[in-house]
Amino acid sequence: MPLTDIQVRNAKADGKARKLADANGLYLYVSAAGGKSWRLDYNFFGKRKTLTLGSYPSLTLAEARSQRDDAKRKLAEGLDPSLAKKRQQLEAKAAAGNTFGLIADEFIDKLRRDKRAEPTITKNTWMLKVLAAKLLPYPITQITSKDILAVLTSIEKSGRVESALATRSTIGRVFRFAIATARAETDPTSALRGALQRHVPVSHAALTTREELGGVMRAIYGYEGWPSLVAALKIQALCFARPGETRSMEWAELDLTNATWTIPAAKAKMRREHNVPLSHQALEIIERMKELFADERYVFPSMMSGKKVLSENSMNSALRRMGIGGDEHTAHGFRSSASSILNETGQFKADAIEAQLAHLDGSTVRRIYNRATYWDERVRMMQWWADMLDEARATTPQGRENARKRRTYS
Repeated sequence: MPLTDIQVRNAKADGKARKLADANGLYLYVSAAGGKSWRLDYNFFGKRKTLTLGSYPSLTLAEARSQRDDAKRKLAEGLDPSLAKKRQQLEAKAAAGNTFGLIADEFIDKLRRDKRAEPTITKNTWMLKVLAAKLLPYPITQITSKDILAVLTSIEKSGRVESALATRSTIGRVFRFAIATARAETDPTSALRGALQRHVPVSHAALTTREELGGVMRAIYGYEGWPSLVAALKIQALCFARPGETRSMEWAELDLTNATWTIPAAKAKMRREHNVPLSHQALEIIERMKELFADERYVFPSMMSGKKVLSENSMNSALRRMGIGGDEHTAHGFRSSASSILNETGQFKADAIEAQLAHLDGSTVRRIYNRATYWDERVRMMQWWADMLDEARATTPQGRENARKRRTYS
């Protein structure tokens, strides 16, 4: 007869091991020491085998019967339940070792192997190791959409809407990396599309008259801060590249003989190489940085470490300390300033200005043509821009006249 719960609970060893049969090969094995475990005897292609299901009372009678039935189904399918159990144990052990943190580290290492830009690697590391830190200890296969949403909602509630969206995307890339390396089967972030607040792009504040820019330039040239930060602000104004490209400028990107700064595709927003003509004023600033930081990788190293770039908000924070409000002008705003003033002059082709701003033309043919032309015009334009900033910065009529006389563009 099948066993009852009372029989199982009261079973004793009586000085030697015992077997108490239930049904269909299941029995309770009671060791000489009194330990109880559920076992199943079965035949697999003529070979008699025993499967240990688990210990009592951790595994109840009802649970043992359920596992027995599952083992019988495997036998009917031609599978050995003992091998299936070992495989499940190995998979569980592997899953426990493949934590989100471990795979995130591998993902970041892959970004380095793929030669991604250092700011990109830094930002991905920050999102995974800081913003998504709660996920790091958990096996990646056990993380659900609900777990990820809790992390992202916390970021969103702190006011960092864009960071929440970017972090969801980065977490998704880690899961897809895990899928590609056979350590996960699904990406739970795909279920979260539309769950977060939509990011509404905010235009970067910018001053767009020569007089207003003159005030900004006087403030920058009079600012007594960390040398590389002051120089970076000057180059940002003179070259109006994207701030991240300016902050991460490397000596290897500069050809001072030919007055050219080449921003590699990996750093550029549009993922294509971009060349910037350097004015005489820009060259003077860079030469000064060479005296101070020629041994470093970056032209504008961080005050904390010469091996790191200036922080993302460093230039805007400096502008705030100068009394220039965030609703007035930003480091990125120099791009709008240049676009507005250069277009107003009527001296330079709109396509040349767009090419200098590294805006991507929608037409492939025009894009190729624009990259092949306008270089000479852009060289003149960048020198005109630098001279104009000098003139706008002058505080007296005589100073402005002297700046005009120093103009070197043709």
